[in-house]
Amino acid sequence: MTNWKAYRPLLLPPIRGLDRIEVYEQHGGYEALRRVLAEWTPARVIEEVKASGLRGRGGAGFSTGLKWSFMPPPDGRPRYLCVNGDESEPGTFKDRQILEFNPHLLIEGALIAAYAIQATAIYLYIRGEYADWIDRVEVALLQARERGYIGERVLGTDWSIAFYVHRGAGAYICGEESALMESIEGKRAYPRQKPPFPAQRGLWGRPTTINNVETLANVPLIIRHGAEWYNQIGAPKHPGPILYGISGHVNRPGVYELPSGMPIETLIYEVAGGIRGGKRLKAVIPGGSSTPPLRADQIAGVTMDAESLRAAGSMMGTAGMVVLDEDTDMVRVLVRIAEFYHHESCGQCTPCREGTGWLVKILRRIERGEGKPADLELLLEICNQMEGRTVCALADAAAWPVRHTIQRFREEFEARCRGSLFSVPEPIPSTSQ
Repeated sequence: MTNWKAYRPLLLPPIRGLDRIEVYEQHGGYEALRRVLAEWTPARVIEEVKASGLRGRGGAGFSTGLKWSFMPPPDGRPRYLCVNGDESEPGTFKDRQILEFNPHLLIEGALIAAYAIQATAIYLYIRGEYADWIDRVEVALLQARERGYIGERVLGTDWSIAFYVHRGAGAYICGEESALMESIEGKRAYPRQKPPFPAQRGLWGRPTTINNVETLANVPLIIRHGAEWYNQIGAPKHPGPILYGISGHVNRPGVYELPSGMPIETLIYEVAGGIRGGKRLKAVIPGGSSTPPLRADQIAGVTMDAESLRAAGSMMGTAGMVVLDEDTDMVRVLVRIAEFYHHESCGQCTPCREGTGWLVKILRRIERGEGKPADLELLLEICNQMEGRTVCALADAAAWPVRHTIQRFREEFEARCRGSLFSVPEPIPSTSQ
């Protein structure tokens, strides 16, 4: 998108007071829900969301409408929608913007999704550290109940829905969908074996769908404007608005709403104001700490959508971009990332419980200048023994940054293993500089 400044935000529009229901309604709020309940069947809602091309914004990027279609037909017993607001990935801080500034958009999206899958209750799971945001959402839910959008016979129809907020206790693993359900059930948040998948056996053994906060906030836009309108925004195979969380060594860090498919160089040098202190770029972590970093010479022409990033050797993730300048110690960066995943491993699976610990021990040794060249191959072998061998993807998330950071910045690790004092090699400049 060449003229990004002309884009008008949809998820976080510059309207004051959208957290108040009367302001939200004045700007078309809950009209999509009214239309759906009055005119649409659940199957039509699912087909419209499928046609829009909306993909999950929580990291996996799976088709939202297709995910909804996995739910079996109603049988008169309970079925659930879980909204994942745990947001624990380092470098990711976009969902809380919706919770603070536009909570009714999320609530309306969740209600439409619940109608589409014929859920009987919605559980919004929010990490406990988001205390202020939880309070804001609970006020918004109270307002929605008073207006008749939640409860028995919503808006005079035969459809009823309950809506609950569940506070997490600060565990990263609860962002994994099955661990999230275990936590809601009051159990230790160990991820579940799959199959069965949540749509077949989820909360309390009943059919359940789990969607991210930002994903559901897109749903009212699709219903209000249509699937064809929506899939014209941004990248053709990954359409819609994206909340880009840009942090690190930039002049204007923050959350920016722009279409999907934005060039990484545009986001760094125009949207975020360039590298602070006029320094050169060294690396970008595109989608949160688990996504493989890209060197400065790898980002030319790469756009923020799943297909482009996959071709470049990374992933979209949560679009939480971490920008690193030429003075960054990549060994130290990797130590901090590895320490996080070691700390957050639930310990259920041996390859993850033991593997994350070994990664940290070896990386700390290298950081101290006590490592050996053979340690690099040992780290890569540990990654091979972790990836794809555990119940959930936390081991993969721990292994990917280790493998790719070593491969793409190997000269820096080799220098440290030779006992050299820290000296950053000359970065390869980005083509935009």
